[in-house]
Formats: sequence, C-alpha cells, structure tokens
Amino acid sequence: MRRQYIEVPLSMPCRGLRSLLMRLAGNILCPAYWVAALFAGGPGLFFHLRCAWLGVISLVTRRLKRGHHRLMFFPMDSTRYFEFDVSWERLSRLPFTRYLDVSSPRLLPLMLMRSNRRAIAEVINPDANDIRDAEKFFRAFGVGERCRFSTRTVEQASFEPSSFDLITCISVLEHIPADGEAVERMWSLLRTGGRLVLTVPCMSQPLEQYISYNQYGVLQPGSDGYTFWQRYYDEERLRERIYRITGPPDHMVIFGEKTNGLFFRNATMKRVLGGRYPFWREPYVVATEYRYYPSLDELPGEGVVFLEFLKK
Repeated sequence: MRRQYIEVPLSMPCRGLRSLLMRLAGNILCPAYWVAALFAGGPGLFFHLRCAWLGVISLVTRRLKRGHHRLMFFPMDSTRYFEFDVSWERLSRLPFTRYLDVSSPRLLPLMLMRSNRRAIAEVINPDANDIRDAEKFFRAFGVGERCRFSTRTVEQASFEPSSFDLITCISVLEHIPADGEAVERMWSLLRTGGRLVLTVPCMSQPLEQYISYNQYGVLQPGSDGYTFWQRYYDEERLRERIYRITGPPDHMVIFGEKTNGLFFRNATMKRVLGGRYPFWREPYVVATEYRYYPSLDELPGEGVVFLEFLKK
C-alpha cells in the first residue's frame, strides 16, 4: 500500500484585533456563503441550521462557557457536511433505545439523542480530553443524563454481545490500526435487526498517511517520529476489512472531490492558517468542488463513503 508522510507546520496565531475581525467577517459572510451553497445544492445545510440553533440557545442561556459562535457560524467543515447530512437523513427517525457511539464527532450523536428522548447511549473515546468535553457538551443540551461516557476503545469496552440496536462510528475507523478487529467487535455488539453506520475516507487506490504531529496521543509514533494517521479504502480494502465481517452494505453513498488534491490543499491551509482560515467558505466549497460518485473507481482523488449495515 502506498504511504504518504505529512509534515504539520506551525499554525499562525490569531489573537486580539485579528481574531475579532475574523469573527465579524464570519458573522457577515457565513450566511451569504450558506445561501450560495443552498442554491448550488450542497449537503448538510439544514443540519448546519440545527447546530446554529443550539448556538443561539447556548448564547442566551449560557449553557456553554464558550463555543456559541462556532456552533452558529461554522459547526462543521469539509466532508462533515456530507457525513452528517446523510447520517441524519438515515437515522433521525429510526426507533432505537440502546445506542453506542464510537468516537464520532460529537454533533451527530448529540442530535440523534435529542431526536430520540427514550434512548440511552454509551459514548466511548480513548482521548480523555475529548470525552470530557463531550460530556460537558451533552449535559449542556439536556441529554447527558441518558448517556454514559468512558475513555475506552471499542475493543476494550466490556459490553455484552448483542447489546445495541444502533452503533455509529463516523470518520474514526480509518484511524484505528487494527480496523478489522474494531469492526468485528462492533458487529458482535449489535443486536439482530440493529444498524451499524460507518463513514471512512476512500480513493480508487488505497493509501496510508503518517503524520509528524501526534494530535490525539492515543498511538505511539514510530522510530522515524511519524504516527499512523489514517488509511484510505478502495473497494478491495472495504471487502477485506469490513464486508467480510458484515456482508455488503444495505445502503452506500460516495462523495468526493472533483479535482485531485483539493482536499489535501485545504487541509494544509487549515493547519497553516489556524484561526485565520476563512471557515465561512466551507459549505460553498463542499457544494461546488465536491460531488456524488457511483463507485470508488471513478473518484479522481479523495472521497468519503457512507456505509449502513443491517444485521439480519
């Protein structure tokens, strides 16, 4: 498999007057880019509105000490607009009572728990800082009492087999070296009739990335100083690592860049610019520079695939 090594640059600070100006620019330009993305047919825009409403609630009630502005104006970036959109569309009206989320970005499990007032959830993440922030976030919006949070990997979790009728793992599996073992564990925890939802990055040819900055501290860097970051799945890897355990997906959607290298360039800009990056452009960029594809073989570069499995 091809390997790519990513050198993470020092990001530019954004403080004081510059930070204030960036906030003001976002307040003005975010709605304009949102409308432009709507006319361009971009995904995830109404999920963005749901997040913005949470931001308004938080600002008025002071449920969160910070983060109101981000929730209102740029709660997501890049392919999260696609991932949250299709996941919400497929799951928001699904009846479930026992839910497991495996380290997904917290907005999706929060929204799913708000949509299903009878559900209880287990939220796991080996990143102690992230799980602590997630617990505060869930409690701020009234669902924390129905959730239990733990700093474990899915392989370490001591749940009984067939415990859950919904498991989500959004943009996580690609970061797990033993991904096949993680899928086996999630599949064993799912009840008959339950659903497993995964999203993973994909390309027409597989790729592994290694990074110079160990962001989460969960994995140990190699002797060269680089840490395993993620893998991109092609059709063969999907079959080897996932389908051999679950069988073919019951629902599959592929979304990717139109021009090879766009995603990587944008990710590099975000690392370099930090708070100076114009995040208000994201919904419009996703609407105009990405599209849906019928197969992974047709992807010109990077993409993401949504996979939904029903355990029969």
